[in-house]
Amino acid sequence: MYPEQPPIPRSGTPLRDYLGSGPLPAVVDGYVVLPRSLAEGMPLVWQQQMAHLLAEFHQAFGHLSWPVYRVVPSRYEVIADLDEEQLAEVGCIVEIDADGELVYRERNGRRIADPEHTKVLVSCLDPIPREHAADLQDTPPRGFPAQENWSTR
Repeated sequence: MYPEQPPIPRSGTPLRDYLGSGPLPAVVDGYVVLPRSLAEGMPLVWQQQMAHLLAEFHQAFGHLSWPVYRVVPSRYEVIADLDEEQLAEVGCIVEIDADGELVYRERNGRRIADPEHTKVLVSCLDPIPREHAADLQDTPPRGFPAQENWSTR
């Protein structure tokens, strides 16, 4: 589904460069989402490194006033393909005009010009496995580098 991962850039902003290098799973404009089940299913050495990095991150930024985040698995769908519940979720309505044609409108009443080609983000069932995440312990997911001995670095 995603192309092979680009190499990690060597610059003064490596994380920004990597996250902006192309379409990556669970990376959007302002956020990077790590499914907990996959993170907890990583090999032990990876988990140790991740726990260390997250502890440093939280120590550095724990003083900020953090909101509670609600992460909702979502996917892009064409407006014309949505049912009433999905239309309500994205703030759209559909009505029949005087000519008997379907008209799609935004919450503010503005007509959606091309609903057959306009995509919106709607919630979906989470495709990331929650059970048996630890089964990944011995087999890193495709696209991750082979496990190295980090203790010798």
